Amino acid sequence: MIPLNPINTFLLPVVAAIFFSATTAQAGGIVNVYSARKEALIKPLLDDFTVATGIQVNLITGKADALLKRLQVEGSATPADLFITVDAGRLHRAKESGMLKPVSIPVLEQRIPEELRDSEGYWYGLTLRARPIIYAKERVNPDELSTYEALVDAQWKGRLCLRSSQSVYNQSLVAATIDAIGPEASQQWMQGMVNNLAKAPSGGDTDQLKALAAGVCDVTIANTYYLGRLINSSKPADKALASKLSVFWPNQSGAGAVGRGAHFNVSGAGFTKYGKHPEQAQALLEYLASGPAQAWYADINNEYPVVQGVAISPALEGFGRYKMDSIALEILGQNNRQAVQLMDRAGWK
Repeated sequence: MIPLNPINTFLLPVVAAIFFSATTAQAGGIVNVYSARKEALIKPLLDDFTVATGIQVNLITGKADALLKRLQVEGSATPADLFITVDAGRLHRAKESGMLKPVSIPVLEQRIPEELRDSEGYWYGLTLRARPIIYAKERVNPDELSTYEALVDAQWKGRLCLRSSQSVYNQSLVAATIDAIGPEASQQWMQGMVNNLAKAPSGGDTDQLKALAAGVCDVTIANTYYLGRLINSSKPADKALASKLSVFWPNQSGAGAVGRGAHFNVSGAGFTKYGKHPEQAQALLEYLASGPAQAWYADINNEYPVVQGVAISPALEGFGRYKMDSIALEILGQNNRQAVQLMDRAGWK
């Protein structure tokens, strides 16, 4: 188990007292969780939640689509109380499937900004994940960069790497862009980026970072926590790779969509429609939005807290200050189908 920061561990009983009702915290019981997050990135928190509350957590991890399908097949017989996944697009998909139920939780509505949760209470964001431009320091002057849309400029011909259009992270970026500049301009933007590709889209975000470091391309769009993992790695080769790269926050100034801010997404959770332990599920969700849990995610996986005032990791500090796009993230799910259609038309494979 990855240990919590000692300061955070000390605060757990305080967190329980503040954020959980006394009845729930003392009642014990169980809560069943289906999580698309890897076990190493959720189980330590669940273990400490059990210590603080006496509530046992049964965890099943897997791929997001497979877990959602499992919920649908199990129907009212499902043991799951909470569904945890990454990306607002997937959270919206779970909502549309009918497998989640809306729940109003005042503590979460107070702590989690409105744009980072579903307006009807079907899901709540738990961590923020930024998807800015990342560039090779030796070959790119950051003064050459400005916006996502400017990646179509002729100077980036043969210098851009992108992950596949099948990546839900890219789909959500496009969904946000549709909201900002409209579908026609979004398709033209994607066609321009495809024309500037150094290679056909393939691999995950880490593969794009490796391509940058190897000189295959000079700029990419990727989630910052992948770079954070390389920075914090115990492997010298990873650290050497990371030292060649830097983060650029796009769309930071200007009027309208030009200055809307960098694209962020969330990991989040919703209550399953047929959950049988609602009090325990609520206690767990409140815990995951507590300061210590938020700080743990920031430190261990280099994700940004959804709760204001929580410290971020040194790696994230090193990426600098930023302005975040204030779009309501439920729009990412609502625009997902159109985003995929436009990506196909633009030739983004």
